[in-house]
Amino acid sequence: MKALPLSTLLILVAALAGPLAGSAGADERPLRERLADRRNVDICIWDLVGRHGPIFTAAQDQTTRFLQYGITVNLEPYTNEAVMVEELKAGRCDAALMTGMRARLFNQYTGTIDSIGGLPTQEHLRMLLKVLADPRSAPRMTQGEYVILGVAPAGGAYIFVNDKRINTLGKAAGKKVAVLDYDPVQAEMVGDLGAAPVPTDIVHAPGLFNNGVVDVLAAPLAAYQLMELYKGMDPDGGIIDYPLAQVTLQLVGHKDRVSPELAQITRELFFQSYDDFLGRVRQETKVVPQHWFVTIPDEDKREYEVMMREARQELRERGYYSADMLVLQKKIRCKLDNTRAECSAPVQ
Repeated sequence: MKALPLSTLLILVAALAGPLAGSAGADERPLRERLADRRNVDICIWDLVGRHGPIFTAAQDQTTRFLQYGITVNLEPYTNEAVMVEELKAGRCDAALMTGMRARLFNQYTGTIDSIGGLPTQEHLRMLLKVLADPRSAPRMTQGEYVILGVAPAGGAYIFVNDKRINTLGKAAGKKVAVLDYDPVQAEMVGDLGAAPVPTDIVHAPGLFNNGVVDVLAAPLAAYQLMELYKGMDPDGGIIDYPLAQVTLQLVGHKDRVSPELAQITRELFFQSYDDFLGRVRQETKVVPQHWFVTIPDEDKREYEVMMREARQELRERGYYSADMLVLQKKIRCKLDNTRAECSAPVQ
C-alpha cells in the first residue's frame, strides 16, 4: 500500500509506548502519561522502495504528531523483508510490519489468514478481522515471544501470466512459476501441478517475471504499477480474474515490550482503520486497465475451489496451516454463502 493513515501510526506508537507486559498491577494512569513511559520507539517498516517509498514516507510524515507526548518514533525502512525479520528477532525493532505469509513464522494462527482460497473476498476478510479484534481472540494473538498487534488488508493475490492462454491449472504444466524461497511448500504445490517452481523473494520476483525468466507470478493488483508488471505481460499476457487469497500486512511485536491492554487497543484500532486501508488498496488497483483481466469459466472456478480446499486440508495435516483458523474461515464462507457444497461437509 502507498500510505499508512495517521490512525495506523498512532496505534503503532500507542501499542509500543505502554508499560512492559511484565509490570506488576494494572496501570490506571491516563493514556497520555503511560505513553510517556517510553521515550523512544523503534518500528521497522518493510517498503520495497525503501526510505523514499510510499509506506515509509507516510509513516515519517506523521511522527512529529507524537512529540507532544514526549515520544521519539524511530522508523527504519527495509527493502528486504527477510533482513527486517532478522532485525526483529535480534531485538533491534520493537515491532515490524511485514506480509502475512512472513508473519506465519511468528504466529501460525494469523499467518493462516492468507491461506489459499480461505477468504474469497474482502468482505470475508473484514468479518474475520472483526473476530480477531474481539478481546476473546487475544490469547491467540500471542505465540512464544511475539504478539500480533494488528492486521491490515493488502488486496487479493492474483495470478499474472505472460501468456493469457495459461488460464487453467492444466495449462500451467511445464511453465515456470515464481515461488517464495523461504516457503518450500509453495514449490511442492507448484510441482504437483506439473509446473516448474523458481525460488525467489518478493524483491526479485517481479524482475524475473518482467524479464521472462518465469511465466507465472502471484501478486496483489497493487504490484501492477509499483513493480511495473505490465512489462512482463506485454503483449500477450494477462491477469487471471480470480483471487487465490486475501493478502495481509501484519504488525508483529515483542511481547515483553507491549502491555496486553495496549496490544488489544491496537488490534481494535487496526480493525477500525480497515476501510482506510482498503480505500488505499482500491485506489492503487484502479490503475490496472481492464483489458488485462482474463475471465475464467465458472466450471474452472469450481476446479480451483476443489484444488484449493484439498490444498488447505493437506497443509493443515502437515502442520503448515492452523486448523483453528481454517475452521473460522469455513464458518465465515458458509455464513456469507450457505449454498456452498463444503457447508454440508464435515471437513474444513
